[in-house]
Amino acid sequence: MLDGLAEYGYWGLLLASFLAATILPFSSEVVFAALIAAGSDIGTSIAYATIGNSIGGATCYYLGRLGKIEWLERWFKIDREKIDRMIALLQTRGAAMGFFGFLPAVGDLMLVALGFMRASAPIVMISMTVGKFLRYFVIAFGTDRILSWF
Repeated sequence: MLDGLAEYGYWGLLLASFLAATILPFSSEVVFAALIAAGSDIGTSIAYATIGNSIGGATCYYLGRLGKIEWLERWFKIDREKIDRMIALLQTRGAAMGFFGFLPAVGDLMLVALGFMRASAPIVMISMTVGKFLRYFVIAFGTDRILSWF
């Protein structure tokens, strides 16, 4: 299905990268590499992939925000004091962990957890977008380099 999205060019890449950043088991790299191999502009491809993937990551974060802190107390028997300390940590330095939202599988769960624990949304969004941009930047120039061998 994903390779079919390459037929839609940049908009297909945007959709593929959005879906890959949600909890769905998709991989946008296939569409991304296919567009680069077809001669699409690398900068534009990076931009569309980053935007789509960041919107998908934001979706995970805000899904996590729908959770209730009381669930941790009730279901996992965690003291409210420990929860409050963790929330305070995530409000400041911990929110930068959004950078690692680009990691397959665990990145999505991390973003949901950051949302659940009410980490600072602006910090999470900025750090997440930087991480996703760097990921696509490395993939783009790695793909371009590999293609230059042929």
